[in-house]
Amino acid sequence: MSELIFVRHGQASFGSESYDKLSELGVEQVKILAQHWQALGERFDCIYSGTLLRQRETAYELFGLVEGSPSSSIQLPGLNEYNGDPLISIYLRDHADADGFGSASGKPQQLPISDERLFQTIFESATEKWIKGELQPSAEDSKFEYWTDFQTRVYSAIDDIMEQQGKGSRVLISTSGGVIAMALQRVLQFPDQHVINTNWMVRNSSVTRVIYGNGRMSLTQFNCLAHLEKADLQHMITYR
Repeated sequence: MSELIFVRHGQASFGSESYDKLSELGVEQVKILAQHWQALGERFDCIYSGTLLRQRETAYELFGLVEGSPSSSIQLPGLNEYNGDPLISIYLRDHADADGFGSASGKPQQLPISDERLFQTIFESATEKWIKGELQPSAEDSKFEYWTDFQTRVYSAIDDIMEQQGKGSRVLISTSGGVIAMALQRVLQFPDQHVINTNWMVRNSSVTRVIYGNGRMSLTQFNCLAHLEKADLQHMITYR
């Protein structure tokens, strides 16, 4: 059997000019993971990532654990996270008033939303409508991706990796929470709504493992943070 080892990127820079970059804490989370694996003698045959900066920065901290000490990951756009900004923008434009998030409520009608709790509430409402096909982009929403398109590209990326890496390979994949949740749907065949619910659970720098071979896939570990479970490191556990 071969193994896919998914690592969610470290904490990104929420609220800053560019979210797509690891925070100082995010870099440290992944460094600690690398040290933890080094102490256990873990070695991997290759490393993949999406093309997003936070995914590539996370992969960079893990290169020393990969055979041949590569200088870059194998980058697949199919492993990129879905873009949440157009989902929220379309939701705020077309649905916020009906759901009580419009101007009459005194709450924001456009991005950025700096309050994390409010952002999460609006994001959950937007993604629920996204899954149901109720978000309809206009001409200016060029970065919008339909739910089924996101699902198809993640499935295809995972299938391509498994086809290329067989015969007992141990494959590291540096990616994001939504991709990991979608990969689990590929394995466990749960409903679409459970993908987003699972997405909210995936913590920064957590590890999820899937074994595959002979036409079968099985989940062996989900959302593991063994590297941060010591009492003096638990304050480093984050979700965003």
